[in-house]
Amino acid sequence: MLEYLKFHHIGYAVKNIESTARFYIDLGWDMSEIYLDSVQKTYIAFLTREDFPMIELVAPVDEYSPINETLKKMGVTTYHICYEVSNINDSILELRSKRFMPVFMPVEAVAMGGKKICYMMHPQVGLIELVEV
Repeated sequence: MLEYLKFHHIGYAVKNIESTARFYIDLGWDMSEIYLDSVQKTYIAFLTREDFPMIELVAPVDEYSPINETLKKMGVTTYHICYEVSNINDSILELRSKRFMPVFMPVEAVAMGGKKICYMMHPQVGLIELVEV
């Protein structure tokens, strides 16, 4: 069934990428460039370190950024896990049959080199992200 889902990254909602990244950089992590995703109204950067999972930092562009809701409710926090899939539309259909609801339909993500992404929510699982590879 869902065995094909492959872990990609952990997503953190942050107020400021540079402030949060400083902690990880001091621990030996490397940071990507900071991307402006105008579709999602966020700034995004990735943190990598050998033998550790990749971390995505997501910060608001302005007061209208959707990530602000997460920050208001929980502050800086992990808020999603991303999985790689080979066909995002087929994966959405399968996950819908398991009571996951898409937050939005697939869009191209600038921080992922134009790959399609989609967030999905489940009442017992929470928020996941799919990225088509």
